[in-house]
Amino acid sequence: MTTAEPARDGDVAVPETPVVTPETVVTCGFPTSPIVGLDAVPAGDLTPDGRADQARAHEAAAEVLADRGDWRRAYQHMKAAVSLVRDERTLPAGVPDQLRVEVDRLRRERAEAREQSRRDSLTATWNRRYLDERLSTLRHDSSNGGAVCVALADVDHFKQVNDTHGHALGDEVLRRLVDLMSEELPPDGFCARYGGEEFALVLPGLSPADAVRVCEEARARVDAYPWHEIAEDLRVTVSVGVACLDAADSGRPGSPGLDAADALLYVAKRAGRNAVAHRDGDGTVRLAGAAAARRGIAAAARRAFPTG
Repeated sequence: MTTAEPARDGDVAVPETPVVTPETVVTCGFPTSPIVGLDAVPAGDLTPDGRADQARAHEAAAEVLADRGDWRRAYQHMKAAVSLVRDERTLPAGVPDQLRVEVDRLRRERAEAREQSRRDSLTATWNRRYLDERLSTLRHDSSNGGAVCVALADVDHFKQVNDTHGHALGDEVLRRLVDLMSEELPPDGFCARYGGEEFALVLPGLSPADAVRVCEEARARVDAYPWHEIAEDLRVTVSVGVACLDAADSGRPGSPGLDAADALLYVAKRAGRNAVAHRDGDGTVRLAGAAAARRGIAAAARRAFPTG
């Protein structure tokens, strides 16, 4: 007798029992081997009971894929289950309301996972991933005439804050900074943690002059904040570099806006810190506000832009 032939008991055929491996069965006992890893369940019986079975199969596959972190295909299976549940021919078959609950749950979990993947765990502001995604979109918009200004802000002497007051207080400083720098941003503007104690401000729709003004006001808020209420002798300031993309920049590889802002941040640091560095209308590198009269800005600019 071969495995392809059914065993016989006299003249009565005994069907072969299919072998189901542990990984193809979920807690509900529904075999998912025909569908896990595929984008669709093979068409089956179109009766209400058959459609109900297909809906449950889609749901089981979605659970398995969700456990593996494969949210894209899990969501595809849940959408298929929804379409089957919504069909009026399915309803008399007694498809449980729990399926709809599970669909909603997976949708919420998927949305929450997407949100959390774009948030910085320490400060709850946006992270580098979200920043890169948004800048890619905004760069495309700038090619159609929309202005995109970005700034990089770095906490001055932050290592000393951690060394003197401890990392827990340093973390609190970063959280307060996010709140201070996020005030008075333009519509669609946002603050993102770029890395460590460095943050990006994205300021779409503002002219270069207005972007510099917003950044100078943010710098001043940080400087004027009563840090001594958190810890005695604590003072926190930031240095900022501001740059704006134009239509020509939108087609350049890399991150031209962030690269220019980073070079201007270096100028602000070299010129004494607690300052906002930018280029004026004729391309000259300057400091904004009260720091404008500082000496050494030209030398710092030559270091940052040796060929500029």
